[in-house]
Amino acid sequence: MGGDGTSTKLSGPAVLSRKPLAYAALALWVGLLAATPLLGDNYTVRIAITIAMFTAMALSWNFIGGFTGYPSFSTAAFFGIGCYVGALAQRNGIPLVVAWTLATLAVALFAAALGLIILRLKGHYFAIGSIAVVEVVRLIVSSWGSVTGGGDGLNVPLLQGGPEAVSAIVLYVMLAIMLAAFGATVLVDRGRLGFGLRCINQNEDAADMVGIDTTRYKIAAYSLSALFCGTVGAVYASWVGYIDPTDSFSILLTVKVPVMALLGGAGTVFGPIVGTGVFVLLEEFFWANFLEWNRAILGGIIVFLIFFLPGGILRLDYRRLWRDLLARRARQRSAEAAE
Repeated sequence: MGGDGTSTKLSGPAVLSRKPLAYAALALWVGLLAATPLLGDNYTVRIAITIAMFTAMALSWNFIGGFTGYPSFSTAAFFGIGCYVGALAQRNGIPLVVAWTLATLAVALFAAALGLIILRLKGHYFAIGSIAVVEVVRLIVSSWGSVTGGGDGLNVPLLQGGPEAVSAIVLYVMLAIMLAAFGATVLVDRGRLGFGLRCINQNEDAADMVGIDTTRYKIAAYSLSALFCGTVGAVYASWVGYIDPTDSFSILLTVKVPVMALLGGAGTVFGPIVGTGVFVLLEEFFWANFLEWNRAILGGIIVFLIFFLPGGILRLDYRRLWRDLLARRARQRSAEAAE
């Protein structure tokens, strides 16, 4: 059963033939990203870090938005809280890795507590509420100047080493977070939690009637959607060395992450990975060549997804598309021969 409530179970031979190929492609992709410090310049490494970072957040969003079907726009809140908790911990002398761990736990606990309230909403009400969470947290951080620095932001202790060494360290940490998020996705997909979340996606009332604790399952999904975002935020703060409310709680970020997951295929295991890679590379291309139209093109991609690719890249029937293409060419050749 897929994220849209439809069955996505494959037959035995199909599973055996497709899954090893998918995992091999993922291993190749991770290896390519990991090799960028050796093969490319700082710009290439930055793109690789961006891909790993957003892939981790897209995989996280997939728990609540893909498997469960709740259109969450809280990602920027989780990311921003992770930034500030990690930064404040480091500024108070807590070791780097411990600060990152504290940020991860703090964001997960925040999401669990928030989920008790906000997950009572459904549909577009939940979507609006999740956007409001981002703005409320941003305003609190902006106003609490004695702790967070307010609108002036915070300086974060820099990682030790030269630019190349720091970029390589951040890349490998982001890749580790991405792989951890992917591992969690696989476990959820194959386990009882994944089954329950898909049941909620298909019909929440029916799921509740057959004994699924929908509240507990939704809170678990919402907490998972925040967990890795908090880690990513803390690592990002250490990487850039400076954070402020506008950048850390960006509404654009909270829109981009769901778009990446939807582009690849929400509710699938590999969809967020494919969608993020395609989106980031397209964004870099359009940013470099069409600077003034970059945001307009992003809006165009969103519209295209809604109307022409609702299931994402991985849900397309490529065999059918190939057969239709061959049939069309055959008809064209027959028409040309008849003339």
